[in-house]
Amino acid sequence: MMVIPENSSIVIFGASGDLTYRKLIPALYHLYASNQLPKSFAILGVSRTEYSDESYREKLKRSMQELEKTEPETLDAFCEHLHYQPLNTSDVDEYSHLAGRLEEIADQYGFVQRNTLFYLATPPSLYGVIPGCLAAHNLNDESNGWKRIIIEKPFGYDLKSAQDLDIEIHRHFEEHQIYRIDHYLGKETVQNLLVFRFANGMFEPLWNRNFIDYVEITGAEFLGVEERGGYYDGSGAVRDMFQNHLLQVLAMMTMEPPAAINSNSIRNEVNKVLQSLQPLSDDDLRNNLVLGQYTESEVRGQALKSYRDEHGVADDSRTETYMALKMFINNWRWNGVPFYVRSGKRLPTRVTEAVIHFKRTPHPVFGKNAPENKLVIRIQPDEGILMSFGLKEPGAGFNAKEVSMDFHYDSLTETQMLTAYERLLLDSLNGDPTLFARTDAVEACWKFVQPILDFKQDPQALYGYACGTWGPKESDDLLKRDGRDWRFPCKNLTNTDYCEL
Repeated sequence: MMVIPENSSIVIFGASGDLTYRKLIPALYHLYASNQLPKSFAILGVSRTEYSDESYREKLKRSMQELEKTEPETLDAFCEHLHYQPLNTSDVDEYSHLAGRLEEIADQYGFVQRNTLFYLATPPSLYGVIPGCLAAHNLNDESNGWKRIIIEKPFGYDLKSAQDLDIEIHRHFEEHQIYRIDHYLGKETVQNLLVFRFANGMFEPLWNRNFIDYVEITGAEFLGVEERGGYYDGSGAVRDMFQNHLLQVLAMMTMEPPAAINSNSIRNEVNKVLQSLQPLSDDDLRNNLVLGQYTESEVRGQALKSYRDEHGVADDSRTETYMALKMFINNWRWNGVPFYVRSGKRLPTRVTEAVIHFKRTPHPVFGKNAPENKLVIRIQPDEGILMSFGLKEPGAGFNAKEVSMDFHYDSLTETQMLTAYERLLLDSLNGDPTLFARTDAVEACWKFVQPILDFKQDPQALYGYACGTWGPKESDDLLKRDGRDWRFPCKNLTNTDYCEL
């Protein structure tokens, strides 16, 4: 059932930035084109750059025509809802212009309620500043319509800064008004994990330490840091991918069944499992963690430079572009099951997936030569689920060979899948925070990751790997010493021993 949000104003801070052009405006346009936005809505772009409503509309229209498939009439109609307000976002006094402008827009559109969604598509340094400035002009007040604020990652830089930022934002906004966005949670396959596990009697009984041998989670990117070298050099793979995206995917895979399908129940279970992560000891950091940095190499005839040669990166940078970790969850369901998590840039392909490896059958005859049973849950790019198991090879004897059953989301032709940003924008307009990180879960992730951030200072802790490979060989050793291997995920959701190289 499609719920249409209430009439509202959507204010985008950082309106002349990349995120607005590439993700937010296209997402809002598609929601508009498929009649999922309210009957009456206004989008107000806010940033320092000087534009009029007309020049801003023209700029966005051009960028939409380059980036997206658009219907000229629909795009024109959509652009009528776009407005612009130049503002120095750090200057609290200037927010009186914003308050006045929102009142004008509300009168123009005939809004009875002043429902407003504030989206902070800004550098993280403003995440603590903007809420205070809004509150100074009463723009957080819900007596005449809801006020919600969306904050992009990274939420903090480490445990202490995340806690400080949380305190600062909570000074001006209540928890129910704060939406911490992680676009991974907007992906259909991540949400499907819950339905797949809890709606199927054939999987849930096996989803525990009695039947699962180990789990691997991969978040790989083929691209390097592109033009974000300056930002990335202060961040690294642990902060950029692991602390938020991959730990959230891990939580969705391993949480207990929620009491009800609502935001509180689901987020309670996510928080519970994150609180159960086994803290990393010094021994774990020395033996179960691998940090790497890509070095130059030629891939498919293309010369790729090393991380230290990228624009904006220090010549002697110790920032990791790859991480692999063996970790555990200390609870009844998962005790003793290792989780191997890896993430990196300049790997052979772009893929995010989780693989559940089931224990071998205990039967001495069939168990010895039978292929492994595994379940591959692909989050991007070829979203779907692959199940592999053993069947008898044709001919004499009882040799088993590996076969697969697979399901691809794109085979559901009758449904229109929302992109992650479309889904999350729609949820925030409808006041549904299920897929947004709650403050306790964010803190639990930082608590778990903080020992890695402290350990990263250790000069021994960084290994090189050539662009286009699956990371440092130490990462393979992490599994090999347990008698295991990483899966080679191909771009297509198939079971192969090769990749795009």
